[in-house]
Amino acid sequence: MIQARLLFPALIASLLITGCTGKSAVPAADMRDSDEKASRAATTPDARDIPVIKEAFLTPMTPADNIDSPASWTNADGKRWLIATAKATDKLVVYDGQTGAHLRDVGTAGEGAGQFKRPNGIAVVDDLVFVVERDNHRVQVLSLPDFTPVLSFAAEQLQKPYGLWVNRTGEGYQVYVTDAYMAGEDAKGDDILPPLDQLDRRVWRFEVARHGDALAAKAVGSFGDATADGALRVVESIWGDPANDRLLIAEEDETYANELKVYDLAGKYAGKTIGRDVFKAQSEGIMLKTCGDGSGWWLTTEQGKGRTVFHLFDRRTLAHTGAVTGAQVANTDGIWLDASTSERFPEGVLYAVHDDQGVVAFDWRDIAKALQLPACQTP
Repeated sequence: MIQARLLFPALIASLLITGCTGKSAVPAADMRDSDEKASRAATTPDARDIPVIKEAFLTPMTPADNIDSPASWTNADGKRWLIATAKATDKLVVYDGQTGAHLRDVGTAGEGAGQFKRPNGIAVVDDLVFVVERDNHRVQVLSLPDFTPVLSFAAEQLQKPYGLWVNRTGEGYQVYVTDAYMAGEDAKGDDILPPLDQLDRRVWRFEVARHGDALAAKAVGSFGDATADGALRVVESIWGDPANDRLLIAEEDETYANELKVYDLAGKYAGKTIGRDVFKAQSEGIMLKTCGDGSGWWLTTEQGKGRTVFHLFDRRTLAHTGAVTGAQVANTDGIWLDASTSERFPEGVLYAVHDDQGVVAFDWRDIAKALQLPACQTP
């Protein structure tokens, strides 16, 4: 979560009151990732009738770690690992993906290969783990099962990165990374959000190519819309749908809106947002459930302090399909959908961070039953 109390909606009124000062940036109170604070909107009573489903498991709770985002990987023997970033302790935490049991920790604090500084977003593709490090302002890639460092990139481009989406393309990968850079701090030490025309580098694109066992990365460019509707004010979560040429990017500036911006893969704002009418707290993790016939659902996260709500939107039309919540899960940052079959989760599993301390799992069958979703054959 990036805690935001930004003042874009009040900018014009502020200028009228104070006069033209020449300051183009907008002050924001504590944009420095105050994870101990959760969404203010979620502290009010919530009377919505949302189906409750029981978590399949809850990993051990480790408050000191400040868990942010999960991803999963299954080895050749069918054993699934659930891997989560620990922001406060600068490491990765590995759990059993079927039971939630803690298996091991990976990494130490530092700037070298295999070390981390504020790891945040994570994605697993093939046998590779991509990790965004906010305070090393880079993406580090490690190979599985040994977590061997194979590549670090983007330190020259990124300033304050948080989330990523990795798209496999042939033998290589397209990597989209969100960057919540600021325009400095005010006299109180609060972050200042750049004006709209300086939000054009909110997402960076990179190409990662394989050369045998080695990887090489190059920057393709950055993007961000400069209009009031399309601008990405505070960014973290991002996911894509190549079949429909679509990116969803969570807007985390709660004083502006709780919503998701729709872009295309080239980085152009599609002129559409979703979720503003249903989200009651900060928008967070995003995943995509794909079906063999081209249908499916976007799974998105409403990060309530006392209760997390997961909203589903139709893959093609983006219409709101419904919402579910868990019996325990709250204050969720990242989520990860593993659609592969297993004995414990024959139709897939949704992993979700719980209150910065651990990860819960939801059987996809329970989600589908609660919302009466049609059968979905994994492509």
